Amino acid sequence: MPLGSMALNLVDVILHLYSLLLLVRLLLQWVQADFFNPLSQAVFKLTAPLVEPLHRLFPTLGTFNSAALIGAILVKWLHFWVLIGVGRLVFEELPNYLIVAVFGVFSGVIEIYFWGILAVSVASWLDAANHPHIQLINQIIDPYLKPFRRIIPPIGILDISSMVAIIGLILVRDRILPMLEIILDQLLF
Repeated sequence: MPLGSMALNLVDVILHLYSLLLLVRLLLQWVQADFFNPLSQAVFKLTAPLVEPLHRLFPTLGTFNSAALIGAILVKWLHFWVLIGVGRLVFEELPNYLIVAVFGVFSGVIEIYFWGILAVSVASWLDAANHPHIQLINQIIDPYLKPFRRIIPPIGILDISSMVAIIGLILVRDRILPMLEIILDQLLF
């Protein structure tokens, strides 16, 4: 792999991870998770340089941090600016890539819930559910899991609602998002 491609891949990974971090901040504030948890503190400190200036333009609405959401979209969009800068994309399509970035942020939320549910499930099997980081992750995923838990009661000691919730995420990620992506490509490009 040429050095330029490796550098672009590294930039892509860094931007993707930072976008996910911004989404985690959004979700932490939305569910009003434990602010004093060390993991929460780290997320807030790492995202503050971007979110705090954006707060002037995009205020928090109730518990919804619109600045964190806009920040995540802008970070995703920055990836396309980088690709334009190195000549891999054309500048004229940049507005279209903003819509693709919004789509990528939605996909990132699905990714956070998927891995969060998986982490909490594995932690419960390992008897580590009381770890502060796992409790924080559980606070994030709980609003998504509540409807599944209401519909699917535990079977003895086995709670399959998490499995059904993950299957729902997989269906959205692997079936619905690709269909929307095809439609989006046809409309924009």
